Amino acid sequence: MGDWWQRNIVEPGKLPLLIALTAFVLTFLITRVVTRLIRAGKGPFGNISAGGVHIHHVVPGVVLTVVGGFGAVASGGHGFGASACAVVFGIGAGLLLDEFALVLHLDDVYWTEAGRKSVEAVVLTAALVGLVLVGFAPFGVNDLSEEELQDRGSVISTVVVNFLIALAVLSKGKIKLAVFGVIVPFVALFGLVRVARPDSPWARRLYRRRPRARAKAVLRAYHHDRRWAGPRRVLGDWLGGKTDAELMRASDHR
Repeated sequence: MGDWWQRNIVEPGKLPLLIALTAFVLTFLITRVVTRLIRAGKGPFGNISAGGVHIHHVVPGVVLTVVGGFGAVASGGHGFGASACAVVFGIGAGLLLDEFALVLHLDDVYWTEAGRKSVEAVVLTAALVGLVLVGFAPFGVNDLSEEELQDRGSVISTVVVNFLIALAVLSKGKIKLAVFGVIVPFVALFGLVRVARPDSPWARRLYRRRPRARAKAVLRAYHHDRRWAGPRRVLGDWLGGKTDAELMRASDHR
């Protein structure tokens, strides 16, 4: 175990990344527990206000992310300073992305359906950082041999091809597959051969005069959304808590 840790984490300089990811995940989980307790009126916690203004935790999140990011750059990525900055950055990123939906909508949508975007952003970020941590490099560069890495042409062509594939998948409206495809090119290839979503730029442009393709896209999107709506809601309720609308429906049924 010690040899694996030294070879795969310490020597490649991934210890700060692991520390930041751990702080990020723990901060998100603790924040969600605290906000649920505040919402339920339990425990010693409460909302923070200054001058009658509710201070959302995205505010300290932004500050800590900036401090941790600049501190990590200044530390050179080594030593105790890098690890301390990784903790600060991870905590800040956890607070920030926990209110990602608020930043996106510029509205307090924390306990609404739109607020679920925060949970999705956190899960997506943690998954991507985890992939990088275990050895995946963006745009498939990790798949190149040592000789190919020495050849700039091979590296550039690999990056460009994989970037264009990810961009095509993004234009098909498959945002998650496109993002994961940047790290794992095979995922992007899977999204590339699939039918585009009906509201995507790809469908609006290329399916405009193809009614069969357009109908197929609508049907595929309907079945996909229906299939994954349940698991997505269960995960959202477990991580983020039930929305206000769900709680109101539950109370009406009692």
